[in-house]
Amino acid sequence: MNSSAISNMPRHIGIIMDGNGRWAKSRGLPRAKGHRCGVARAKEIIRVARELGIESLTLYVFSSENWQRPPAEVNLLMKLLEFFLRDEMYEFKKLDISFRAIGDSSKLPEIVRGLVAHAEELTAGCKGMVLTTAISYGGKDEILRAVKKAIASGIEPDMINEEAFSGFLDTAGLLEPDLIIRTSGEKRTSNFLVWQSAHSQFYFTATLWPDFDRDQLLQALGAYRRRDKSFGAA
Repeated sequence: MNSSAISNMPRHIGIIMDGNGRWAKSRGLPRAKGHRCGVARAKEIIRVARELGIESLTLYVFSSENWQRPPAEVNLLMKLLEFFLRDEMYEFKKLDISFRAIGDSSKLPEIVRGLVAHAEELTAGCKGMVLTTAISYGGKDEILRAVKKAIASGIEPDMINEEAFSGFLDTAGLLEPDLIIRTSGEKRTSNFLVWQSAHSQFYFTATLWPDFDRDQLLQALGAYRRRDKSFGAA
């Protein structure tokens, strides 16, 4: 399958990038090597999605639960995120990719918060694709924060509906995901886009994230196109 053969594409894809540690362990390598290879794979998939004409791509970069990992690993992941933002934000602008981040940014190191803000500002006018990174993110936490925002706004209870509530979520203004992909063989969503994925299709693959390449993405897209998408209307 090549890009020119693909029709009926999902407009918004979410990816739970899982398996860096297992990939490294299976090769007798330190976990740090798996995370570095995972970052390189993320860069590739972002470019492939842009080439294929995907409108929106959301990557689960660092969950709210990931803060419970050993401090040395958390520090490494934050440093890799810092390097990623420094290296890629100007490339995103060249590729006409608008960057945004969702999650509880208050927990992030100050330097990472600054780079996120800079990348969002730098690419704000880009129209080719929206790249959303879920950093220090959990779906339940997002919903709780949205409830607090709604209360603080003074909105009347009878004015709250799905559309109004969505406006208080981190993802306000984004398309809901048509397809969510999870690598590594796990068949759970791990608190990713809990509200937004009510009508999403899911694609689970045993492939570990550092091995999830262009062909693997095309396979996921092929599976998406073959499925019935009646959303309960049938």
